[in-house]
Amino acid sequence: MNILFVGDIFGSAGRHIVREHLPHLLETHSVDLLVINGENSAGGFGITPSLAEEIFDLGAHVITTGNHIWDKREIFEYMTVPADSHVRGRRVLRPANYAVNTPGFGVYQGSLADGQEYAVLNLQGRVFMSSCDDPFRKADELLSKVTAKVILVDFHAEASSEKVALGWYLDGRVTAVLGTHTHIPTADERVLPQGTAFQTDVGMSGPYDSVIGVETELVLQRFLTGMPGKFEAAKGNPKLCAALIECDGATGRAYGIRRIMLGE
Repeated sequence: MNILFVGDIFGSAGRHIVREHLPHLLETHSVDLLVINGENSAGGFGITPSLAEEIFDLGAHVITTGNHIWDKREIFEYMTVPADSHVRGRRVLRPANYAVNTPGFGVYQGSLADGQEYAVLNLQGRVFMSSCDDPFRKADELLSKVTAKVILVDFHAEASSEKVALGWYLDGRVTAVLGTHTHIPTADERVLPQGTAFQTDVGMSGPYDSVIGVETELVLQRFLTGMPGKFEAAKGNPKLCAALIECDGATGRAYGIRRIMLGE
């Protein structure tokens, strides 16, 4: 079974580069399950229902997000659906360790056309991030209820140490732990000893002539002056970043992970 995870789509440049490369990636690698992090697809800040629909139309089975999920208010209603639903709004995840009763869900379990079951978990870190529940114990709680063998975890976190720690904590219990949020791809992809594929950060799918997606001059002014200013998504040098995981569908054990970066 082949799983493709596409890193954080950032703005129109990210949407463009994903549209350009995704069809041949899916075909070339015989992808069975496609998961895309879309939290910054709306101008670099948040996601809207129409953009979620656009990403699903590209073939995504599940869309994961992170700390910018609430930047666009119109996504609230889109994600407010019954827990047992399989509609598209149910398959847009927000971090599972957010406060109880916030819109949406942090885990989705479904099945592919061939009957293969899978689950996707979305968690957010606590180090250098806004307050949320313990992602380690939340993972334990969610996994106790998941019946699928193939399980992918998007861990949206700032600190590399926290991401690496969760990878080791879940080794052998999930198929993959893939980090998002910092927008810089790391070169540490590997399969851990008990069969969990891991990468500290998959990187963003967006403009790399920027400061993690934002126009360079705007960020430099913030650092040089300390004055507030509106950030805008850059557009230069877009690249798609992703991770391709090969696993045994019967056991969920990963046996390969490949880092992907494609430009125009």
